[in-house]
Amino acid sequence: MTHRLFHPQPLGIFPLPAGYLVIPATDGGADLCAALLQGHVPERVPDHLRFYTLALAGDADGARQLLAGDLSPEARYNRFVLRSTPDDYARLRNELDGELGALLDLVAYTTGIIDQPPSPEGCRGEVAACILAAHAAHALEIDRREVAYAMLQRAVAEVRDVSPLFAAQLLGDLAEMQALNDVPDAAIQSLRDALALIGRQSLPDVRAHLALRLGMLYQECAEGRRTMLLEASKCYQEALRFYTRDTAPELYALAQNNLALVYLAMPLTEASDQLRKGIAVQALREALTIYTRETHPDLWRRTQLNLANALQYLPSANLHDHLIEAVGLYDELLATCDPRCDPAGYARILANQGNALAHLGDFARARQQLSEARRLFAACNEVDAVTGVDEVLEEIARQEAAISAENGYGSVSAPAV
Repeated sequence: MTHRLFHPQPLGIFPLPAGYLVIPATDGGADLCAALLQGHVPERVPDHLRFYTLALAGDADGARQLLAGDLSPEARYNRFVLRSTPDDYARLRNELDGELGALLDLVAYTTGIIDQPPSPEGCRGEVAACILAAHAAHALEIDRREVAYAMLQRAVAEVRDVSPLFAAQLLGDLAEMQALNDVPDAAIQSLRDALALIGRQSLPDVRAHLALRLGMLYQECAEGRRTMLLEASKCYQEALRFYTRDTAPELYALAQNNLALVYLAMPLTEASDQLRKGIAVQALREALTIYTRETHPDLWRRTQLNLANALQYLPSANLHDHLIEAVGLYDELLATCDPRCDPAGYARILANQGNALAHLGDFARARQQLSEARRLFAACNEVDAVTGVDEVLEEIARQEAAISAENGYGSVSAPAV
């Protein structure tokens, strides 16, 4: 007789192994399922169902011990989820049927015991969606993107109404595939749908991840368009509601850095844009609390350069202090760069520092840095960069001539290279 599984189950919502566990149709089971389907883990769970919360907390052995005396089909399956061995699979394959049998095969595939995911035929809802997602992953492994795409779309359709949180995560996977296939508009829509399904009260970590990815897509597609840059900034701010320096330092730094770049890319067309430039500088400073020269040398260099460049053009009454700080940041960068490895990149740092020095009125050192930058740009055949440096050098010469003639001084207004 085919065993019937209680539906809907919170499959696919939480990380493995809990994401593959099933809740039996016992006292309290329906209430626990309802809470988990909303992304909530109740503080109090009946003793016979505590295996799930233990698994969520990372205690797979403890969860398995709680299931040790339970001979129900669900308990036998759940014990396999918590500790999967080929011998247990061979035995259970003859004992479990229906959707539990299909899920058993799915776990065996996921853990490498068998080579093919099971068929979704005869399964429905969240069970079918789990299996279809596995087929999508398998299709990607053998470079059958169209099949993978179709499988994920079917999976989303299976659970959109019965398990919105699972559907949201599947839409996130679908968006990744759409982005890889160079259809960013479709990927953006999938992520927007995912965020709408997940809501603001459930799974904040998943919501933050989806928001961060959506922000990156908006940023990649913006091409200077203000509306898309603003949407990207909203997504990064949403992600930063969850990511902190202590709980997720890498993602916190990524979101802060990207938020800064979005704000710096916006033209100054509104009064609020000046405030955003200041926020960008603060965001870069926050990113640099994580990206250090020792731990993230490449990311540190890029972020440090962005901060130095931003300080030069930050609308502020403290421009002189910002320029001095920028010059120091450039010095730190130059000390870590080898002009033989990346002469053009080294030249850009020199040129930007030369521009900052010129604004400070330190014409002698500005000319020294700019002249070296010009030499490197010329050697790399960077014609436009050479022209930009020449413009700054000419402006310095005019300023020096004016100072000499009038015994006054001015500042250089030419843009950095």
